[in-house]
Amino acid sequence: MGLENLFLGFQIAVTPFNLFMAVVGILLGTIIGVLPGLGGANGVAILLPLTFTMPPTSAIILLTCIYWGALFGGAITSVLFNIPGEPWSVATTFDGYPLAKDGRSGEALTAAFTSSFVGAFFSIVLITFFAPLLAEVALKFGPPEFFAIQLLTFSSFVGLGGGNPLKSLATILIGFMLSTVGLDIVTGQLRLTFGFTDLMKGFDFIIAVIGLFGIGEILLSVEEGLRFQGAKTEMKLRVVLDTWKILPRYYRTFVRSSIIGFWMGFKPGGATPASFMSYAFAKRFSKNPERFGKGEIEGIVAPETAAHAAGVAAMLPMITLGIPGSPTAAVMLGGLIIWGLQPGPMLFIDNPDFVWGLIASMYTGNVIGVLVVLAFVPFFAAILRIPFAILTPLIVVICAIGSYAVHNSMIDIWYMLIFGVIGYVFKKLDYPLAPLVLALVLGDMAENALRQSLIMSQGSLAIFFTRPISGVINAVAIFFFVMPLLTPWWRKVRGLPHRKPASDPL
Repeated sequence: MGLENLFLGFQIAVTPFNLFMAVVGILLGTIIGVLPGLGGANGVAILLPLTFTMPPTSAIILLTCIYWGALFGGAITSVLFNIPGEPWSVATTFDGYPLAKDGRSGEALTAAFTSSFVGAFFSIVLITFFAPLLAEVALKFGPPEFFAIQLLTFSSFVGLGGGNPLKSLATILIGFMLSTVGLDIVTGQLRLTFGFTDLMKGFDFIIAVIGLFGIGEILLSVEEGLRFQGAKTEMKLRVVLDTWKILPRYYRTFVRSSIIGFWMGFKPGGATPASFMSYAFAKRFSKNPERFGKGEIEGIVAPETAAHAAGVAAMLPMITLGIPGSPTAAVMLGGLIIWGLQPGPMLFIDNPDFVWGLIASMYTGNVIGVLVVLAFVPFFAAILRIPFAILTPLIVVICAIGSYAVHNSMIDIWYMLIFGVIGYVFKKLDYPLAPLVLALVLGDMAENALRQSLIMSQGSLAIFFTRPISGVINAVAIFFFVMPLLTPWWRKVRGLPHRKPASDPL
């Protein structure tokens, strides 16, 4: 029955008009993903009114393909300029940008796009065959489970990062402190605003990322005399084929990252922590962890696979339960209601053409997306042939436009510059930026999950360990936190030499 429905969906998805909508959506989404600060959710929201006169199936195909395009496009600026186009692309900068500086941008982009395709395809297959069952599992997650997952994400930086655990912990705490600035949504109290009304809305994650990574890297490049000009960049499509020959050796990373991404995709904002966690696991289990942060292909494969698996998985609770798993899914949920459709289990019975047309379009959109972006790899790589002294002011302008577009506020540009200086100082002092960024984006969600859990238990911490799922996840998280203390002892017991942690992005 499931295969028959899928075939019905493909008959709908491959009609000429729907295929045209898919191509248009991919191209628009890629442009949206490249522009820092715009994002898939904003792009879908801006273009949503254009779909009101379309058939619902064609409309959702256009919107989902915009989403796929944004997922692909976020990797482009991450690799070429160290500026994440999307929050989940931050981890891609760790090894993508060093590869671009080494003249291997074509290889890095090919690895990113191919990994994105694999992660998305993995999630689509699971959605096709296990949607109702997996939706029931997601229903069992409450505030204690969400907090446990976020705690596990943070602990993976300390225990699996491989760098200085104290520096990682310090930057996590700084990120938490920055995330508390603004209005407390529970009590309505102002926190750390120091009388400045502009601080009431807090610090937006996108603005912080643009400053820390984009402006911070530009300041370092200026200090180094703008030596990065990308003169070695390959422009041949042959690079794509050569990279494909290398990627199968990372099959374990593909599988592990796909599982992490799909599992994390159920929770709001899951793509970003999934990419970070997958990167940390990839480095921990790599035979050459010292290469990470210096231009390691596996450091691109892991976060891109996980991010796209999570991005697609976020659609599952939306269509089966009516609960959006990401901001973009939330916008699409509003579109379903406007089109007269009611998301939930009955959607499969009342509107099978729509549901299975949507699922089939995920397959076609993913294939079209990877073919389109791979075809443009030589063009993207060629951008680095432009002298960086010319690109620098253009990049700063794009960063400023992206920051301003978030809230249409000039103060955000000043925040971007301040975060740029902070990013420059942290890089000079060899402090990792990734834990700070993750704490900033997940700080509010972690705090809310913690407070909701304590309200449920009337202040008892036992709720985090008496519930089976949260208890297991919290136990693993605590183990990761103490791992830096246990590892030297374990190596001493086994008679192994002490290994000094290498400097790296985590």
